Order: sequence, then structure tokens, then C-alpha cells
Amino acid sequence: MLQIKKVESLEQFSELKQQYITQTTAPLDGMWLCGFVPMAAHFGFYENEKLVGFCCINGAGYLLQFFLCSENQDQSALLLGSILSQNNLPIEKINGAFASTAEPQYLSLCLDNFSNFKVNSLMYQLNKKQEAGQEHKLPLTVVKSEQLAELIDFAKSNVGAPEQWLTGYYTNLINRQELFGFWKKGQLLAAGESRGYDEYQTGYADLGVIVSESARGKGLATTVLKQLITITETRGLIPICSTEKGNISAQKAISRAGFIADNRIIQFDI
Repeated sequence: MLQIKKVESLEQFSELKQQYITQTTAPLDGMWLCGFVPMAAHFGFYENEKLVGFCCINGAGYLLQFFLCSENQDQSALLLGSILSQNNLPIEKINGAFASTAEPQYLSLCLDNFSNFKVNSLMYQLNKKQEAGQEHKLPLTVVKSEQLAELIDFAKSNVGAPEQWLTGYYTNLINRQELFGFWKKGQLLAAGESRGYDEYQTGYADLGVIVSESARGKGLATTVLKQLITITETRGLIPICSTEKGNISAQKAISRAGFIADNRIIQFDI
């Protein structure tokens, strides 16, 4: 049996993480890959003191990633079964897992070990390009640092995101010039983002839109998304996006912008 150790520094997982990304069938959702996964507890799998794999588990006890290098893949089922049976002291009780359909090896292991599952989110890739001149172009502008407080208040009031998290998240987007706003008569009606990657999925960018409650139902989200597609492609990146299964209005806007949901994020529960 492989040895399992909790690891605080994620730098040593860089090569294995790259291998993990390489065996996926589609780009992974950016919020999970760059937001939730880095915040999770990471455990290394060792054979004769050599790091050959890893897993990460969030604070609620849900497995987010599980990987063994090709030379040790034949041990995957036995190792995960041992972890779920709590036979390995460094890892506490597992309550479930999140896996996407773009992660076939990890997903297959989850299907073998968890009987209860449901769709959590839809993952989109661009299906057709926007035709030039077809849509009215909004005056989207890059958000500046002095507008940070306004964007934070906007997101808090319209989607309920926590201020502390928004401060760090939006500051990073502003520094990278990846956050955009649409103002009309001095009122902020929509915020959009095109988030690039520093490593792994460097050829992609995740798109996101927040529309003011007062401006919803008028096609504004779709129009903003289409303009974000143009901005993203101009930067030489491929746009992707996602939304929760229950967010029907977002799904409609995303589909109208030319995206198709080829993959899903699945939640597994014990």
C-alpha cells in the first residue's frame, strides 16, 4: 500500500497537476481549479518516498481531485477504497466527492465508490462564433482600482458574495485587467470578467457576468457575454464558462451567447 502524507506546500505537486490536466478531455472549470482546489487540504501518495500521486479534500470532507501517475494507476481503486474506509490516519472521514465528466479516470472511480450523485453545475465551451456586427456593442470598460468598492457593493447586493472574498478576487482581476463594467447614466448595470490562467490551462479564459436585478430579463447578460467572447478571442484565448444546474436564466443567456454544455460537474454523496 502506498504511504499517504498531508502536504502544506502545493509547489511539489506542480508536475503531477500538469499530468492530471493533460488527461482531462475538456478544460476544467476555473473556479474549481483555481479557487476551491488550492484551498483544499492536499495529501501526497508516496512509493518508497517518491511522490506518485495526490488527492485534495475540502473543509466539508468532499474529495475534489484524485490522481496516480500512469505507473501506479493500477493501485487507484484499492487506494481510494482504503481512504473511504478510513484506514489511513492522515485523512479524516470522506463525505462525498465532486468530479466533472471531463475527468474520466477520476469520475470512473467516483462512480465505482459512491451510489448517490446529482448534477451540480454545467460546463460550457463555445459552439459557434459571434457574427461581427450582429449584436449591439455595449461600452464595456476595464474596471480601475478606484472603482473596486463600487464593484464589491454591486456583487454583494446582486449575488450575495462575501465582501472579504470579493475584495481579494476583484483586486486580482483589476490588476490583470480582466474585470469589466457597463454603466448607464452613471449606474453600474453589469459586471463581466474574462479570467485567464497562470498555469495549466493557459490557453483558456473563464467568462462570468453579474447583471443588476433592475436590468434583468432584457438580454443584457447575453450581450455582455458576446462582447466578452470578442475580448477574450482578441487576447488569443478560448472562452469557457459554467453555471449551477438550478440557474435557468444564466443557462439561457449562456446558450444564446453561443455556448454549449458538453460537460457537467457531478456531486457524489455517501
